[in-house]
Amino acid sequence: MRISDIQRCEVRPGRLVEWTYSPATVATAAAQPPDPRPPAYIQESHIRTARSVREDGLFVPTWIGTAFDLPGRADLDALEQALRGWTLRHETLRSGFRWAGDDMHRFTLDEDDVTLRREVVGDFADADTLVRYLQDRFDVAADALGWPNLIYAAVVREDSTSVYLAFDHTNVDAYSLYRIPDEIHELYLAGVTGRTMSGTRVGSYVDFCEQERANADDIDDTHAIVARWREFIARCGGKLPDFPVDLGLRSGDVLPTQKLLREPLVDADAAAAFETYCRPYGGSMVGILAATSLLVHQLGGQPVYRTVVPFHTRVKSAWSDSVGWYVGGAPIEVPTARDFEGALTAVRAELQANRSLARIPLARVLRLLGADFRPTSPDMYSIVSYADARLVPGSAQWTEQKAYGLIRVSYGDQVCAWITRLHEGLWFACRYPDTDVAYKNMRLYIEGLRDLVVSVPADRRHRAAEPTFS
Repeated sequence: MRISDIQRCEVRPGRLVEWTYSPATVATAAAQPPDPRPPAYIQESHIRTARSVREDGLFVPTWIGTAFDLPGRADLDALEQALRGWTLRHETLRSGFRWAGDDMHRFTLDEDDVTLRREVVGDFADADTLVRYLQDRFDVAADALGWPNLIYAAVVREDSTSVYLAFDHTNVDAYSLYRIPDEIHELYLAGVTGRTMSGTRVGSYVDFCEQERANADDIDDTHAIVARWREFIARCGGKLPDFPVDLGLRSGDVLPTQKLLREPLVDADAAAAFETYCRPYGGSMVGILAATSLLVHQLGGQPVYRTVVPFHTRVKSAWSDSVGWYVGGAPIEVPTARDFEGALTAVRAELQANRSLARIPLARVLRLLGADFRPTSPDMYSIVSYADARLVPGSAQWTEQKAYGLIRVSYGDQVCAWITRLHEGLWFACRYPDTDVAYKNMRLYIEGLRDLVVSVPADRRHRAAEPTFS
């Protein structure tokens, strides 16, 4: 699924229809007693960050979502049935949080209490006007500090119907988004044809939050994971790592607006060759991080590349089909290597040594460290993320379906980059501060990454083909 902003996900004119939770559902939620299952640390951190930034006077939308097409003019009753059925499968979508002083408490609706309200917004003849409406609407309806914090929409035309789902990040991660087009499509077809879908239950992210938090609360500040993070943060100068190139920012500047770069990186053949080359070291993720370590040294001169690597936390099969924010992070430190093979070796060793650190939420570690990271930005650190999405059900149809993973680009002083392996090759997307210096350096990074991905396997083939003499 190609990651994009809503401005570049092939929005086309048509009749806009929206679904939100009904007033009855919202009223029932307001009267719900507390659910004893706590928020995940990552959920709590996200919401507290949003509140902190809002208190500083800045509204920073952080929703994410998906867009995809259904063939023809959709049967809106069948689509509504599919959207509600999918929503009921995933408990986190009917769960939210309330403040009691400075404490957050969960509430959760029963399935029978969830109904959707459909509204025909109107006909849009201009795509740009529709894009502006959708972005503004999603900013309000999928706000981290509100509930409900999700919205569904469809743009209906005679030849096709585009479906949009937007969520506050507390509800979903990238893998959750990957699965949506196929699941909604199957439920929709079942509704149109009258076919009964099997009622396969999936694990609840709300249950996962309770288990993960209990495990995290079992450790104290003497734990080895906490000690490793303490050392890492100290070597980062007492904070979490930035993207180590010049972004044209000065200390004390207001939070800058961001831009999005998104484009194909390499085609399927080049992606496969790169994977083959990197497989002895652990695969393409190791290769992307190794390449990044070399490139940021060239661009920024840092002798060590320090970053936090995102890993999924779906460690049990019960969570494999579940919607939620199943992401942890592990720190790595990669000294500048003489060549790509040296960088691969170093990254592999760091990942092997530190991946287990991702099982304890970073927000819990920071609390144990006593570190006062009062958030002034929605991103506490920069990331370079790699995901192979080719095994996701329905991924072979994403191009035909015009399927996109949507991210809201607003404000931030960090770089967040995502490299996705698709059937057609590697896709690159990143958010970066909107400065001329940042744009120049991110373009140099992308071009350097592309050159390395293509040239390293080619260089090996060239060396293998050279004649040898005895």
